[in-house]
Amino acid sequence: MQQSGQNWDDVRSCLMQAKSKDLRYEKVLSSMCTYPHPIAVEAHKLFIESNMGDYGLFMGTYELEQSVLQMLGNLLSFSHPYGYLTTGGTESNIQAIRAMRNASRFIQSPNIVVPTSAHFSFDKIADILKIEVRKAQVLSDLTVDIEDVSSLIDQNTIGLVGIAGSTEFGQVDPISELSKIAVEKGIFLHVDAAFGGFVLPFIKKNRPFDFSLPGVTSIAIDPHKMGMSTIPSGALLFREEKMMDFLRVDTPYLTISSQCTLTGTRSGASVAATYAVMKHLGREGYSQVINRCMSLTQLLLQEVKKIGLQPVIDPVMNILALSVSQPKKIRKELATQFGWQVSVTKQPLSIRLVIMPHMTEENILAFVRDLKSVLNQIEFSENNKPGNFRHSDGTGNMS
Repeated sequence: MQQSGQNWDDVRSCLMQAKSKDLRYEKVLSSMCTYPHPIAVEAHKLFIESNMGDYGLFMGTYELEQSVLQMLGNLLSFSHPYGYLTTGGTESNIQAIRAMRNASRFIQSPNIVVPTSAHFSFDKIADILKIEVRKAQVLSDLTVDIEDVSSLIDQNTIGLVGIAGSTEFGQVDPISELSKIAVEKGIFLHVDAAFGGFVLPFIKKNRPFDFSLPGVTSIAIDPHKMGMSTIPSGALLFREEKMMDFLRVDTPYLTISSQCTLTGTRSGASVAATYAVMKHLGREGYSQVINRCMSLTQLLLQEVKKIGLQPVIDPVMNILALSVSQPKKIRKELATQFGWQVSVTKQPLSIRLVIMPHMTEENILAFVRDLKSVLNQIEFSENNKPGNFRHSDGTGNMS
């Protein structure tokens, strides 16, 4: 830190220089985040100083959080959930499994069973909570294999995890089947709906995944993704209040006697932003947003099929994975030549595209044109490698 402070114009210039290096979302097809709704931005500014870590000082913001939880509960088929707003899916997943573990103290070597398609936050969970995370295989449609899940359960299994909108492929596990197992075995079931929670309730081919299923004990959902709130805005919801008690620690020097959260200081601004955008959009508004994203997803699917590409699976939500050779090279060339940002999945290898609210029909068509150009370049390069010579047939044509 320098001895004397700088004037705002100089500081702002430095900030704008840094921001100019950030990518704008218009060419980002790899992220599950998007521009927050303008209403969310305004609400965020109004509550920028609010600290929910000591909400006794900010009771108005706390009341907004309770309203958000109720709205999320109604969206997820349970009118009176318990929980709090988190920094996102990773924190929500950690806390859900931590509550499971603390509720099962009598088990000395606890384990949970998750799909291999689960988010990498569960690898963090294994390290942080020192519990075994067993990974069940997925079927050809990339949903978890229920038989494999059952085979991994033993007397030390404290819970199961199902994914409602997997990060890589947007697939939804058979949560209803996992619910039946959880009820039968008397174990917990956490649903990671960080992405799908704001999508599945608004699409026609919805698959049951929420508190309507009796075995579901907790759900993670992220308003800063398809909920269009500001970052960071996640949420963890429990069916039973006692699960919060398993997370509770005393806080003697605050205005509140205890905390159930993972972080101490928490942003009241994101609470207000989430409240504002959910109130402003309502079910009808969100339905329009999701339907538009799904329409763009179908447009993208139709256009890539025209250039000879096929999806790994038919898109369940607004995520499309394309079967291609050399996906890493394609990703690099799309970024280097045209500025597009896409991602590559692990298994099976593919190009992953997330169609968020910032995408437009014009962007989709431009992307497909650039993708076709990259594919043609790669094919030409491969055909002209040493040893891949083609010979004239004497008519001027090459064979």
